[in-house]
Amino acid sequence: MNIAIFTDSYLPYRSGVVKSITTFSHELKKLGHRVYIFAPAYDKCENEVDVYRFRSLRAPTFKEFALAIPVSPSLSDKIQQLKIDIIHVHSPFLMGQLGKRIAHKLKLPLVLTYHTLYEEYVHYFPLAPTLIRKAARNYTISFCNKCNLVISPTKVIASYLEKNGVKVPVACLPTGIEIERFSNLDSSWLRNRLNLSKDKTILLHVGRLGKEKNINFILNAFAIIHNKYPSTHLVFVGSGPLKRELENQAKNFEIAHAVTFAGTFSFKEMPNIYAGADIFIFASLTETQGLVIGEAKAAGLPVVAVKAYGINEMVSNRHDGFLTSLDITSYTNCISKLVENPTLRQQMSQRALINAKSLSSTTMARRLETLYQDLLR
Repeated sequence: MNIAIFTDSYLPYRSGVVKSITTFSHELKKLGHRVYIFAPAYDKCENEVDVYRFRSLRAPTFKEFALAIPVSPSLSDKIQQLKIDIIHVHSPFLMGQLGKRIAHKLKLPLVLTYHTLYEEYVHYFPLAPTLIRKAARNYTISFCNKCNLVISPTKVIASYLEKNGVKVPVACLPTGIEIERFSNLDSSWLRNRLNLSKDKTILLHVGRLGKEKNINFILNAFAIIHNKYPSTHLVFVGSGPLKRELENQAKNFEIAHAVTFAGTFSFKEMPNIYAGADIFIFASLTETQGLVIGEAKAAGLPVVAVKAYGINEMVSNRHDGFLTSLDITSYTNCISKLVENPTLRQQMSQRALINAKSLSSTTMARRLETLYQDLLR
């Protein structure tokens, strides 16, 4: 098959959506398919085979994110020239709308992966949040119904879509984990990179430093944990608009010396970052899957996360981690159990490694291949 992927974000920008696209693309190519990417241009983009870039503008609220200008009069001809069989879009907005128009014009099957609960991002639009929330939901549901198939990363999100009016078929397909990337890891890499001593118990958070990730809650929890266990250290991996505010919050809590905002790393470096930590912590309330949790488990990390949406299906409560309510006491109690008990950490680590294998990227790509083939038939 020849597959065209339209996305509002792609390398060198890093996110769960980008990771999903690169993982599935890699696996589909291994299965013998040709994958073409249509994405925004970023500064200093390298020319890549089968990647087509669109001129873009920087997002006003987040300069690292590029907004594509989805205009290309000759695109229909290009899609026909490439003999595209199926169009797969990864957002309902700029590039997603372009992909939809081309698919409808050329009568090609159209697939959408619903990566994001867009209505949970209304804090970026401070005026009339209730109205914006409703509009975002209506818009995305309407877009879904103009596709031939919608892919949801988790069952709970598939149910959410169907309850809110999606009439087209919805398939549950998580983004897979490239298990082979998480073998032969260097557990000392992170400590050496950040100059952290061996006696530190490292709590790791990976994700965008944005309000939707509920990181203020993480810092509040860590202030309690660090007061109780001074040898603990919190590492944030990721960037985002709240970085300066969070750094100030850490100073106000008098824990700045025990918190590292490490910035972003390459996909190649990420497995060693996970492997260098002791506990993975997460508190986002908006995740459709929570791919970083799967990656943390693949590196053998026990997880403490707030029970919400797709996260529920990524952690096996009391087996490879803990799921808690959005309650600071419950959350810190679960972290405390893992900090205090290295044996429990090791037991959960072994279970996390086993459970992560069920999300093999090869297995997930074969399921996607079958979904494509069913549409084409």
